[in-house]
Amino acid sequence: MTDDAVYDVAGIGNAIVDVISREDDGFIDRLAMTKGAMTLVDSAQSAAIYENMGQSLEQSGGSAGNTLAGLASFGGKGLFIGKIDDDQLGDIFSHDIRAIGVDFETPRMSNGVGTGCCLVVVTPDAQRTMNTYLGVAIELSPDDVPEAQIKASAVTYMEGYLWDPPKAKEAFLKATDIAHGVGRKVSISLSDPFCVERHRSEFLDLVDNQVDILFANEDEIMALYETASFEDAVAAVRGRCELAALTRSEKGSLLVTKDETVEIAPVPVDKVIDTTGAGDQYAAGLLYGLTHGAGLAESGRMASLAAAEVISHLGARPATSLKQLLE
Repeated sequence: MTDDAVYDVAGIGNAIVDVISREDDGFIDRLAMTKGAMTLVDSAQSAAIYENMGQSLEQSGGSAGNTLAGLASFGGKGLFIGKIDDDQLGDIFSHDIRAIGVDFETPRMSNGVGTGCCLVVVTPDAQRTMNTYLGVAIELSPDDVPEAQIKASAVTYMEGYLWDPPKAKEAFLKATDIAHGVGRKVSISLSDPFCVERHRSEFLDLVDNQVDILFANEDEIMALYETASFEDAVAAVRGRCELAALTRSEKGSLLVTKDETVEIAPVPVDKVIDTTGAGDQYAAGLLYGLTHGAGLAESGRMASLAAAEVISHLGARPATSLKQLLE
């Protein structure tokens, strides 16, 4: 962490409670889901999917929230900014994120829309298919951005999913201006290829002009630069921002700066159980390393360690202390 920062990372994202169940491919077909994708659903669709799901695990989630959970597991200090309702799921989210050591002070809504949830179906090949009801999460607005805490955060990190609601987009741009105004870093995860397709021109502008640290997987970075070649996408993003962290599942990852490419090997796991949260935890490890004085290679190793831990069990947050694993 920089000497005067209170927080390593301030994460802005959808406050979501994950409901995770194991199902076969037939379940995906019967409910006409797009396998491996994140699909937005309304309240009625969410209820119908939930009713069809088998035994499930329920825990606080959301991409940025998961990253902050990983950061806390390493021993880092994080702040989460996201909107919940005054309901049972809101209670679960609030309790969970505070219990793991992440500060969370965003005022609740009380409008009956409900706290967001993500219904995650994990198939035998460990692929996760997500159906997300955003609920009150889309009500996040610039008024919810705490100026003093953003100024006190070494990195402000946002999930690309939050680019859909206009007010949330304004909130991130406000936070970006505050962070850069005091010399802090800004980071974004592209989240999903479909998200990139929806917002390509704005994401390109963000990478060129607002973002210091970019997170993207192979499909997302190729979608951003509209190329069928990962190598071409790497060439296209080089120098556009200070650092692009590009993940490639079992092929590991690349850390790309204007003048350097650092290849990070994946940390092997005995068996891949669930890929939910792999990218979120990769971001947690890299951001923890970078905010604690580690070089690119060492930060990348932390990122791979966190991703490997989370894919070895069900759920998108660490089940084992990442601090202990690192030691």
